[in-house]
Amino acid sequence: MSTGERVPGDEVDRIVAAWGAQRPDLDFSPLEVLSRVDRLSRHLDRARRDVFRRSDLEPWEWDVLSALRRAGAPFQLSPKQLLQQTLVSSGTMTNRIDRLVGRRFVRREADPTDGRSVLVTLTDDGKVRVDAAITRLVDAEATLLSALPRGDRERLAALLRKLSLSFDA
Repeated sequence: MSTGERVPGDEVDRIVAAWGAQRPDLDFSPLEVLSRVDRLSRHLDRARRDVFRRSDLEPWEWDVLSALRRAGAPFQLSPKQLLQQTLVSSGTMTNRIDRLVGRRFVRREADPTDGRSVLVTLTDDGKVRVDAAITRLVDAEATLLSALPRGDRERLAALLRKLSLSFDA
């Protein structure tokens, strides 16, 4: 966007302007950023819920199946590795694996390196389901970002990464 190009105001601009008139002693720049992030997050949540509904997946199912798919062939992880990637309790993960086994999206297999342990493996049905969902998800998220050219998206991603890393430090 060139300097001097007029950008239409949004609801956040109206809120910040109203607060600025009432409390000119405060810096409202955090609201200008984080209120927009919050509003965008709601759009993203709606788009993701729609994608998962159209893919006949619950969000928690997506979390487990996508972790397995991202692991690469043979698309298997231990329950402990799944716990680390999905940040749920051991009992919750056991229940989730049971339910995914019931839907034939995953199967439990003996760990060949440790007979006392099991590996959770993505089935062909699970792989087809997660692949369809990620295709829909990428398309939906691209639509959400379609107002920004690639260079703007890359700059925004870099800025959000920098902010995110500051919380992880």
